[in-house]
Amino acid sequence: MTRAGQTRWLLSGAGTLVVSAALLLMFAQFSGSSRVAGGLFGMALGLTLAALLQRLLPDDCDAAPPALRRRYTRELMSAMGLYVVLLVLSLLLLRAVELPLLRALVALLPVPAIVLMLRAMIRYIRDVDELQQRIELEAVSFATAFVSLVYLTGGFLQSAKVIDVPSNVAMIWVFPLVCLSYGLAKAVVMRRYR
Repeated sequence: MTRAGQTRWLLSGAGTLVVSAALLLMFAQFSGSSRVAGGLFGMALGLTLAALLQRLLPDDCDAAPPALRRRYTRELMSAMGLYVVLLVLSLLLLRAVELPLLRALVALLPVPAIVLMLRAMIRYIRDVDELQQRIELEAVSFATAFVSLVYLTGGFLQSAKVIDVPSNVAMIWVFPLVCLSYGLAKAVVMRRYR
């Protein structure tokens, strides 16, 4: 089985586990379980999209040495697992905490895991060759431009009272949208360099 095939199976398996956890939480009887289940369904959708993106990418397009790819995958998956745990813990603890300073600390629990994800991405980009760095830079640039355009357009529509998106929802979805856009842009950019 190819590396891409193994990655698709891994992502599909992780997505299945997340959906299973979400289904269990839907039937749980604690306050906020449906919200956590919704978040898990969102993660499962993200893993499914990642598996589809992996299918779009050519097998030979990543010039990184296998050891570097393994390190990146290990660091990224570990950070993502930590993020899921800290996010669920944060959501559960926020229901019990009243003190504003403590609520702020609890709300920020998932941030260190996101920092670890970003660190893994930066280390990967720093350690690949110049062509792969160019591909990554173009993909990040396109993703950033796209998300900025979407966010600005949403701001105009919000100002005109055409839509009403709560600011917390808009702010939380910026990073996942950048990641998704980056994956799609990378698939397109990599095809140009085949």
